[in-house]
Formats: sequence, C-alpha cells, structure tokens
Amino acid sequence: MASAASLLRFRLAASTRLVVTQPQSSQTATRRAAALAIQQVRFYAKSAKKSKDKGKGQEEEEDVAPVKKGKGVSTDALIPASQRIVSSEEYKKAEGKMQSVLEWFRNQVSGLETRATGRVTPALLSPVRVKLPDASDSRGVRLEEVATVGVKEGTTLLVTVFEEHTLKYVEQAIYEAKIPGVTPQRLDSRTIKIPIPKPTVETRNALYTTATRQVEDARTQMRKHHQALLKKEGISKHSPDFSTYQALLDRFMGDLDKILAHLKKTTG
Repeated sequence: MASAASLLRFRLAASTRLVVTQPQSSQTATRRAAALAIQQVRFYAKSAKKSKDKGKGQEEEEDVAPVKKGKGVSTDALIPASQRIVSSEEYKKAEGKMQSVLEWFRNQVSGLETRATGRVTPALLSPVRVKLPDASDSRGVRLEEVATVGVKEGTTLLVTVFEEHTLKYVEQAIYEAKIPGVTPQRLDSRTIKIPIPKPTVETRNALYTTATRQVEDARTQMRKHHQALLKKEGISKHSPDFSTYQALLDRFMGDLDKILAHLKKTTG
C-alpha cells in the first residue's frame, strides 16, 4: 500500500510538472516568436521610413529640378517688334535693293549736276550703255569697257574706241542715252568728238526734266521692292506692324526727294 501510494504521488507530481512545464515552454516560444516578429516589424518599418523619406526627397528634387534646369524667359519676348522686324533677313534684303536704286539715282543726278554747272568731265557720259552683238548682257556694257573718254580744252569730250568695228555701236549708244546738249561727231575710224556747249537756261531745265523722269523710275522700283517685302512677310495695310514696313519706304522716298531738290537748287 505504501508503495502504491508512493507511486501515485510520483505520477501526480510528474503530471503536475508536465502541466506546468508545457505552459512555460509554450509561453517562452510565444514570447520568442513575438519578439522576432516585433524585430521584423521594426526592421521593415524602418526600411519603409527610409523609402518614404527617399521618396519624399525625390519629390522635393523633382519639384526643385524644373526651377534649376528651366530655360527661363526668352529674350525674344523682351525685344520690341519693330527691332525684330528690321533685323529679319527679308527686311534687310529689301532695304539693300532700295539702297541700290537710291545710289543709281544719286549717280545719275551727279552727272546732270556737273552739266548744269558747266564742268566738262567724262562722267557726263556715264548713262551711256553700248549694246554689242556678242554681248551677254542685253542691257549693254559701260562705255569705259569699250572705249576711253578724255577732255580737250575743257569744252570737248573725245571718245576713242578700242576696236574699230565697235565705233558705230558706241555712236548709236550716245544718241540713245538722250543726254541734253550731247551730239556725237566722228573724227576718224576710232574717235568721236562731242562738243559740250555752256549750259543755258533751257539746257538746265532740260537736265532737271531728265532727273524728274529718272526719279519716277526710281520710285517705281522702290515700290516694287516694298510690295514684294509685304507679300513675303504676309503684311497688309491693316496689320499692326504695317507702319514699320511703311517707314522703310518713306525713308528712301524722302532721300530721293532730297537729291532732286538739291539738283533743282543747282540748276536754278
């Protein structure tokens, strides 16, 4: 009986230890799992924070980047429209063509003015263009390309051609130039004499009349260049920038009038 009682107490004690031990072991495992989970949660939470911070930094960089890398305001918007127009390629081309017309008229008037003052110089024959049969330019060549022009005794021009067969073409060209008071006279097979009389009132008036015809030709040419410019740029009379283009034509027209007025004063 004593042995049975002892055995029963032993079994009860072991069962109690087992019951106590199993919960303690289970609790320990649970605690370890919880601690590991907490560490894992903390670890991933920290990474997520870094990732969040990194993403925030990228967003800030993306917000700042356009400001740093931006091109800024274009300087073209700060330039007045009139300055941009006068700097354009088409405007400069038209301006150059008008300037050429102006220089042509100035040279023509210079020769007429010389005649009006009574001075005899080779420049009096500058309007002459000689049309040769084999010439490539249908408008003719300059007189100095086929002959020399000299002054004799201050009252006569002497034209000497380089080749005899061109004499008749030179003589014809002098007639066709219709220079007031200029009448060619043949001296020999290579020389033409042109006596220049002293200018009279009639001669001066004729010189001024010639200039008025030439200035009209110049004005016509300038208007053509101006109209071509307006067409290329797509400008009409109602366009906001029309006044800038019109100022170009007005400027050259004013220069033509000044040259003609000076000649009128010279011719009396």
